[in-house]
Amino acid sequence: MSWMLIDLTLCISLLILAVAALYARGLQQRVVFFIAFGLLCAIAWARLNAPDLALAEAAIGAGLTGALLLSALNDETDPQPPLTQPRLGRLLTTAITALLTLALCAAVVTLFPLHEGIAIQQLQQQMPHAGVVHPVTAVLLNFRAWDTLLELAVLLCAALTVLNLAPARPVTAHDSPLTGMLTRILLPLLTVTAGYLLWTGAHAPGGAFQAGAVLAAATVVLRLNNNPGFTHLRVGALRALLALGLLLFLGVGLLQTVLGGAFLQYPPSTAGFLILLIEAGAMLSIACMLSLVYLGGHLHPHWPCHAPSNGVDTWKRHS
Repeated sequence: MSWMLIDLTLCISLLILAVAALYARGLQQRVVFFIAFGLLCAIAWARLNAPDLALAEAAIGAGLTGALLLSALNDETDPQPPLTQPRLGRLLTTAITALLTLALCAAVVTLFPLHEGIAIQQLQQQMPHAGVVHPVTAVLLNFRAWDTLLELAVLLCAALTVLNLAPARPVTAHDSPLTGMLTRILLPLLTVTAGYLLWTGAHAPGGAFQAGAVLAAATVVLRLNNNPGFTHLRVGALRALLALGLLLFLGVGLLQTVLGGAFLQYPPSTAGFLILLIEAGAMLSIACMLSLVYLGGHLHPHWPCHAPSNGVDTWKRHS
């Protein structure tokens, strides 16, 4: 009964925060409600026994996305006008979206059990040849490696677009003894956590995406602490890191074809090592991609560390 009450409170809180994030009067309030919604989503995924999604939601939905929204809000110079859509129209839009979401969920729940037993049986039969113990990692990096490869390619295209089109975003730095101390504590902790998530992905929830998100969070911490190392980044090195995961993935797949096998079909004796190698490269690429989305583009060597008072004039001056 106690867990049922907790789950019911969690569901009601998610609905309240979702509505508040959409219809709060100020942008600051909407961003705060969105971050809180992401944290509760992570708890909800954990309650549904999906720790992989819980880790991703906590790192991306509540962490990096929240930092990105706060940074974009800090760049905003013009006050936002209040919502002009009538209240009845907003409520009608919300109701239609909710009904469509419920219809989609009902369709998925109805159709999925038809193939669930067959899929689980096939997965159990192939797990001894996967090279890893955790079924999610086996599916993403072995049995359906094509999907993950194409996902990395899509992320790479998005990151290159940001790198080439978006100017670097000036972020307000917080130079104080407290932020310096927190940085010295958080950076080793985030680095060790990323390494642990990468290593443990073979037999427990984790993997390249979660580890990359944690490393990207370290980048956010460094940027907010006005770390001078960002001024020494080179576009060529950044592009190499962006493409590392995809190139390793393609290289391993092509190597199997040269050795007489199928593309991305790993030998059982070396499958575990090859998957770890791919995930290590993917972790660095994903961390670079997510960091780049937050930073807004490659860093100009003379870009100001503090947010300017007039974003338009500064952009013209540095472009």
